[in-house]
Amino acid sequence: MHRLTALLAGLVLVAAGAAATAERIKDIADIQGVRSNPLQGMGLVVGLSGTGDGAALTTRVLANLLRRFEGLNVAPADLVGDNVAVVMVRAELPPFARRGVKIDVEVSAIGDAESLQGGTLLMTPLRGADGEVYAVAQGPLIIGGFSASGERSAISQNHTTVGRIPRGADVEREELATFVEDGTVTFNLKNPDFSTAEAVRTAVNALFADAAETIDPGTVRVRMPMRLARGQVASFLDRIGQLIVDVDMPALVIINERTGTVVVGENVGISTVAISHGNLSIITQEKEAFSQPLPFSRTGTTGRIRQTDITAVEEEGPLHVVERKVSVQELARALNAMGLTPRDLISIFQALRQAGALQAELKVI
Repeated sequence: MHRLTALLAGLVLVAAGAAATAERIKDIADIQGVRSNPLQGMGLVVGLSGTGDGAALTTRVLANLLRRFEGLNVAPADLVGDNVAVVMVRAELPPFARRGVKIDVEVSAIGDAESLQGGTLLMTPLRGADGEVYAVAQGPLIIGGFSASGERSAISQNHTTVGRIPRGADVEREELATFVEDGTVTFNLKNPDFSTAEAVRTAVNALFADAAETIDPGTVRVRMPMRLARGQVASFLDRIGQLIVDVDMPALVIINERTGTVVVGENVGISTVAISHGNLSIITQEKEAFSQPLPFSRTGTTGRIRQTDITAVEEEGPLHVVERKVSVQELARALNAMGLTPRDLISIFQALRQAGALQAELKVI
């Protein structure tokens, strides 16, 4: 029962009962040019209860801030204390964010601050890759955890040096996305595939004759109608995005050796093979013993010695014949019947790939 529970926790079966799944175009493709832009800036978090950092960088940034905004000339050496922390502030500028729109902000400690709990971010300009300021962030942080310490013990929950400020930045500069080029709109598939791209082209052409063409497995270009008004572009793209197409899923097995997770796609097949899998365990134990001389000996002394006991245990691995499977459900039943753990599955899938019996791509992450 324990092995079955571990197997169900580690083996994620992706199956829909058919060779392809029906999805909306808007869920499987992105419109080229419609994307967010990363913003970042360096700022200060104040109001910490002795959990800030005392780095020289923090005092210099604070001294520059006081001089620029308050007109106070204070030497960095005079600014002592650990109630301030220098932080990196990040945000994503949405593609159609107008001036005055509020966006979320993520704040991360740069120095050796112990916690940002209870802190407030001072006004921080957020710049894009071109160096221009696109938003300004400030406000109290939400940590999602806590930390407390005494003289001899400490307790913490979650990560307390990273926080968020929901709607903590105001957009000051617009960066509107451009997605129409020469009267065409390009759709980029999130998972490039010839079959899926052709399904998208066929569905669009059934609604708008000869409007779509497949450029490559990940790109479908759609030409808008000649008489389409500017105010009708959104409606045109919405009608295309709502179209249902069959998404072809490649045969793929994904393995994460760090966590013991195995993800098996629905089209994965295994040729008829015989599998024998056993575990070899080597147990090493270190023991301390004492060596004493013979009774009435005048030359010997009592000494401490270390003894090492090594035991090798090899489990039996009976030979199991696995017939060629036509569905991921049948494959799961066959592997479950062998009583395998997720770690066993990783080894078996790698061996099947080497033997040429795994009819799928094996990807290790």
